[in-house]
Amino acid sequence: MTAVLRSNWNYPTRVWNGPGRIAELTAACQELGIGHPLFVTDRGLREHPMVRAALARLPSAVLFADVKGNPVAANVDAGLNAYRTGRHDGVIAFGGGSALDAGKVIAFMSGQTRPLWDFEDIGDFWTRADPAGIAPVIAVPTTAGTGSEVGRTGVILNETTHQKKIIFHPKMMPGIVIADPELTVGLPANLTAATGIDAFTHCFEAYCAPGFHPLADGIALEGMRLISEYLPRACANGADIEARSRMLAAASMGATAFQKGLGGVHAIAHPVGSFFDTHHGLTNAVILPYVMVHNRAAISDQMVTVARLLNLPDPGFESVLAWILNFRRQLKIPHTLAEIGVSAKNAAVIGAEAALDPSAGGNPVPLDATVLERLFRSAVAGDLTLQG
Repeated sequence: MTAVLRSNWNYPTRVWNGPGRIAELTAACQELGIGHPLFVTDRGLREHPMVRAALARLPSAVLFADVKGNPVAANVDAGLNAYRTGRHDGVIAFGGGSALDAGKVIAFMSGQTRPLWDFEDIGDFWTRADPAGIAPVIAVPTTAGTGSEVGRTGVILNETTHQKKIIFHPKMMPGIVIADPELTVGLPANLTAATGIDAFTHCFEAYCAPGFHPLADGIALEGMRLISEYLPRACANGADIEARSRMLAAASMGATAFQKGLGGVHAIAHPVGSFFDTHHGLTNAVILPYVMVHNRAAISDQMVTVARLLNLPDPGFESVLAWILNFRRQLKIPHTLAEIGVSAKNAAVIGAEAALDPSAGGNPVPLDATVLERLFRSAVAGDLTLQG
């Protein structure tokens, strides 16, 4: 087994990578000038020993754990109130994608005077923000999926409209990431699989997105390779530190790569999560092959490269599709959205909302509400034959 070494990376931001790096949390605060941090995590981690251990290193930190699995505006408002009332000077975002997104958005909003939705990722809305009003963030991922620790966005649910909104600003990027694989050891196999295929989907959609971006393409391909090799190991043995470490890297790579774009999988998954409160990574994992088949004509050439990367005997689209379906089965990912409690009763609304999602614009072939509704219905029913 390869030794898991500790190292420092500076792309796309500073990443302190390796086992035991959580011990350097105080040093990270000092480096970013954070003396009185708000420690943001989700409700499920509130009493977790690793949260208590991290807080013990920071006697000046205050815990805020009122974050849902799909964070809503009320969570941000409550966190913002805690931040301002406590006169904090920075945020530690600790947990999975929900806590990381909420923590980043709280830090972003800490010095803004306009309402949250004024900063949705539309056109140049980000220029409305006062950059001086963005507090520093330290991101500590405890899952290997969203890659939010290296992202410049936060996804927040508007409960009034049932829409997931992407809040964007270049300075929302955390100043330091502590990527300690030991913090992911306790993640159950089913969540390891769901978050891991979320990272794979990020890499896959980014690689298939149109446009010339060889840096993103290279990162996406290596991310897919790492996930294909190490995700089954991480699921089989949660204490495999090498596998956990490589998966954390792959998750960050996926979020780095999708600066190029995402696609129909995420466009559908966002409203599905809004209406049915499903796990984002698991939703992506279920939807992936249905959108992939629809995109077949536009991505066939790229699938030759992906097939070679995965060392498949038959390079091409069909081999990659078969591999993805088998990979999901191996990791006990359901084949249909119906299996995770999603029905087709809101299909037209899901299709319309998916068409409005910014991710739809990165799909290799144009998508409209009618097509997205059909793809959603197929994923609910488990019918791959209707695509293409």
